[in-house]
Amino acid sequence: MTETSVATPRTTRVGLVGTGPWAGATHAPALAAHAGVEFAGVWGRRAGAAAELAAGHGTRAYEDLDALFAACDAVAFALPPDVQAPLAVRAAEAGCHLLLDKPVATAPAAARAAADAAERAGVASVVFCTLRFAGPTVRWIDEQAGAGGWFTARAHWLGSLYGSGSQSPYAASPWRREKGGLWDVGPHVLSVLLPVLGDVTEIRAVAGPADTRHLTMRHASGASSTATVTLSAPPAAAEVGLTLYGERGSVELPDWGDARSAFTGAVDALLEAARTGVPHACDIRFGVRLTELLAEAEGSVGAGGGAGDGAVRAAAPSAG
Repeated sequence: MTETSVATPRTTRVGLVGTGPWAGATHAPALAAHAGVEFAGVWGRRAGAAAELAAGHGTRAYEDLDALFAACDAVAFALPPDVQAPLAVRAAEAGCHLLLDKPVATAPAAARAAADAAERAGVASVVFCTLRFAGPTVRWIDEQAGAGGWFTARAHWLGSLYGSGSQSPYAASPWRREKGGLWDVGPHVLSVLLPVLGDVTEIRAVAGPADTRHLTMRHASGASSTATVTLSAPPAAAEVGLTLYGERGSVELPDWGDARSAFTGAVDALLEAARTGVPHACDIRFGVRLTELLAEAEGSVGAGGGAGDGAVRAAAPSAG
């Protein structure tokens, strides 16, 4: 009698590009724990940090980025946006599916170049906007988009990254210090408003204290929305909220849990898109649209939306 072997599906080899606090707290542990993933390796701009992160999660560090791409089916990025975008082009050209951080880039042309490369290569892509992959908020967004009838929305993301006494390791990030809350947490807010209210047809921004930006938007559905984003709120005022108002009254965005679980959901979404060939709604083309809108909002401030205090130059430095 001969035995019939049953083929088991091969796990997807996923590499990590980036070694900072976000990679260490979220990406690396989620990839190492994912049942459908072989955590294939880590590359970083600091070789020592890559070696340390890899050793802590049972994988290997690569000094040659192209060698990591060659060893992977997909690559997760945890890099500043304008470092991420050109490396995403290289990864796509190497045939790797892309799990990108938000924003894809801060220049629309760079974001489009990465999207074009992904399309030419035929690779799947997902942009990790936390609220689009955390279980409670995914369900809520789908429910509200299906319900329709929304008149307006109000959102605020008041981070205290640069608030007095902050010890957050993310406060040392040069790109966040330069670009502020508009680019760091603005994508999260837009990633909820667009699928529920429709694409933004008009956007304006007014500067508030430090990096605070107040956004007003008109959507394709006819609804309007407002959003306030900052990384410089006093710690006692730090808060996130989003409320929709419409024919059935008002509903509020639920709590969504931890970022690591949401990132696991993003990994699941990328694996599904790669398997089926069906693009995820929060793919690189959606990421391009976010970059376009944020750039337009940023430009409206410079065109008379208010000068404010710049990004976060008045914030106290962090030792993180």
